[in-house]
Amino acid sequence: MDDAQDGSNHTPPLPDDEYTTAEKVVIWVAVGFGLMVLAGLMLAFDTVWTETLKPIIWDPVVKDAGVAGDAGYTPQNTAIYTVSMLACVVLLQAIFRKWKLPCDERMTLALIAWVCLAPVLRVLEDADFFSSSQDVLFISPIIHLHLAAWLVGIAVLSHLLGRRFDGLTSDRAEDAQQTLLFGGLFAALMGHWYLLYQPAYAGHENIEFTLGSLGLAAATVTLLVSLVTTRGWVAMTRGMMAFASSAVVLGLAHWIQFAATPWAQESGRASGDITLWPALIVLGLPAIVCYALYSMGREDAQQLRLTGYSAGVLPAGIGIKQWEDEQAKWADHPVEFLSNKALLAHPMVLGMVFGQLCDGFATMVGIDMFGYGEKHPVSDAVIQFGGSINDSLGVDWGEGAWLFALVKTALVGLIVWLFVQMRVEQRQQHFRLLIVLAVLIVGLAPGIRDIGRLMLGV
Repeated sequence: MDDAQDGSNHTPPLPDDEYTTAEKVVIWVAVGFGLMVLAGLMLAFDTVWTETLKPIIWDPVVKDAGVAGDAGYTPQNTAIYTVSMLACVVLLQAIFRKWKLPCDERMTLALIAWVCLAPVLRVLEDADFFSSSQDVLFISPIIHLHLAAWLVGIAVLSHLLGRRFDGLTSDRAEDAQQTLLFGGLFAALMGHWYLLYQPAYAGHENIEFTLGSLGLAAATVTLLVSLVTTRGWVAMTRGMMAFASSAVVLGLAHWIQFAATPWAQESGRASGDITLWPALIVLGLPAIVCYALYSMGREDAQQLRLTGYSAGVLPAGIGIKQWEDEQAKWADHPVEFLSNKALLAHPMVLGMVFGQLCDGFATMVGIDMFGYGEKHPVSDAVIQFGGSINDSLGVDWGEGAWLFALVKTALVGLIVWLFVQMRVEQRQQHFRLLIVLAVLIVGLAPGIRDIGRLMLGV
């Protein structure tokens, strides 16, 4: 079907390199706010930092990194983090769009791998693996800023090393890009190990980190395998995926090391018991749901891919208003009649569904069965309400976290419904991707952290 506007009176979408008025406002507000904070730190340090930012943001981070650990969130810093995340989504999607960064399914998979890396490292901090001088690097929200720096560095390195081979399909070009990426990313992986893991070994002198060393070898193999299996990807996405996958393997190897030879706990939280069955619930049930969704949407996704369109993304030059006003005209377009099911098999939807269910089930198992507590005030309010329902019904099992899991399940249904119905313009693809990334950070990351703590008993 011809995607031209055929003389339509509708205003075409702005070019990708132009900002909307709202985006310009957010950018200038962010710049202005940053300058105001900087000026405040220089001119009124005690008021801005000592009396305001430090007790709200920094002190909880330091407390969480301390021996006691698990400092709770407050309504104030929760609101700040939420507003900051939403502002970053609007700000960064505009910049990424103008820079023409990839935002396809492959980039989604790469970002999911980076989201998984955060809780893998966070669980090691919960297990008192890292030295006291490093702990703050693995506490929210610092850990996300810390890993964002690694992500940007790896993306830039991969782009510089392999960009000249992007789009080339010859074996020679492929081998050259793979070789360059492997060399650069292997050096980065060794730097990652040297800066984050090596200093921690000194704090556990009685532990032979044999499994950790084998993990470094396994991570190197994972790096190579990832580069081989991502043949045809653009260098930036390829490098991001390969490095994050290898870093996750390195971290999981140290989980196994702790399970085999637990080290002393400053906090005394470790129970010493390795419990694997929670993974069957927390990871198994979401995996079954995601497989069912993928099976439902796989065929339509393949057909849509063959047409050259992306699920839920309107053809070039068509705006949302025109698409909605001319429903009859576009009713037979592949984007319209294939996207609903195709999105069920999209990594964005599957990642969000898995993450939210994982978080819900992990919270329920951890609190109702293992006696853990909830740090987030909103989530805790839901759990407390579930506890009051238990009391009114005379149920003495658990603390009410079952209600949190039920709310998360309902949220998953709403997410799926919204995304299969959602249509976005070409210029809005980065916005959609970053929204998904934000949902993954608040769903998948805490879910994996919770199951890691449950399994290792920390």
